[in-house]
Amino acid sequence: MGMLGMVLVVGCTDPEHDADVVEPDAAVVGTGDTVFTTGQDPTNPFFQVLGTNDRTCASCHDVASGWSVTPAALQARFDASSGLDPVFRTVDGATSPAADDTSLAARRTAYALLLSRGVFRIGLPVPDGADFAVSAIDDPYGYASVDELSLYRRPLPSTNLRFARTLMWDGREPTLASQATDATLGHAQAMRAPAEAIVGPIVAFESSLYTAQAVDAEAGDLADGATGGPAALATQPATVPRGFTLYGTWATSDNARRRAIAHGEQLFNGRRFQIRGAIGLPDQEGTCATCHDAPNVGAHTTPLFVNLGIADAARRQPTVPLYTVTQLADGRTTRTTDPGLALTTGKFADVGRFKVPTLRGLAMRPPYFHDGSAAALDDVVRLYDRRFGIRLSPPDQRDLVAFLQAL
Repeated sequence: MGMLGMVLVVGCTDPEHDADVVEPDAAVVGTGDTVFTTGQDPTNPFFQVLGTNDRTCASCHDVASGWSVTPAALQARFDASSGLDPVFRTVDGATSPAADDTSLAARRTAYALLLSRGVFRIGLPVPDGADFAVSAIDDPYGYASVDELSLYRRPLPSTNLRFARTLMWDGREPTLASQATDATLGHAQAMRAPAEAIVGPIVAFESSLYTAQAVDAEAGDLADGATGGPAALATQPATVPRGFTLYGTWATSDNARRRAIAHGEQLFNGRRFQIRGAIGLPDQEGTCATCHDAPNVGAHTTPLFVNLGIADAARRQPTVPLYTVTQLADGRTTRTTDPGLALTTGKFADVGRFKVPTLRGLAMRPPYFHDGSAAALDDVVRLYDRRFGIRLSPPDQRDLVAFLQAL
């Protein structure tokens, strides 16, 4: 086993309001853990400074935060360093590269989105040959342009990558090697691309990591009479059945939390509802496992990018830019906070589509969605319940959340 990380439940917000600040609650849901199948190896280049700004890969992919970052942990790092920790760099941690970070007060403002939502600014252009144009930009920071859109995204976890069928929220990186190279040049501001002797060990290390929730505060050891936890995940075959088969043995447990987790798993796999209007998916009757079908992992078994309206203008808060995107062929327009997959494919039809992520270790890394707009798993469940008219009862919602927290 590897390092244990305490997991906090974060305060719920209404996802229709899309609140800006994620406030940690005092309640603890348990701990997550990582299996390092080839050893922890603190000398791996993943933990070394490879660029010019003192960052390492671990600056933005923290083992204690499920190999991502969380607002609570970032706030602690900010307080401990007066905002000078390497994760706080204007290149992508600030609201714009031009943000003032010369004083403590200025740094609190510059890194407000990173501290509240755990999002980094990704600067991307519209690709050459795209069938659309960005015809208007409303950027509260006055930086975004048609040559470099400012997109605020959560760092995907650098673990459980054996199950990843595509990389990045917008699929723009073809391999882990290219991702490591581009991250070193961009996020770490290296002067030159890292050599294969650096990239290869990073890829090997990332590929050896398996992370999952290990202990639930009320249910106890998630591998006790079940197959939760990271050890079983490390040997998980990519075979049918779809969905999850971790906690069926807990359905008749004397422990109420274990029964709730088992029932939540049943709901995830078996509660059927109509999937309509989700761009990237055909209209159909399905379950949560329709998109999250990789066995006991929750990714999709093939690359899948879906538009659920998370980046729609109706959900936009004034702390992020809004882009008007116009299809060249017919002048049709849409407004979005992030074109998503469209900036990789150059296709108007792909505006607002994002990858279906893996679900293991969810409780370790709030907030959720690509933009950190759902503070807690309760918010995620409520959003899906409304979006697809699932009609989950309050007890069903609680059990589904309990299951997600046990992943």
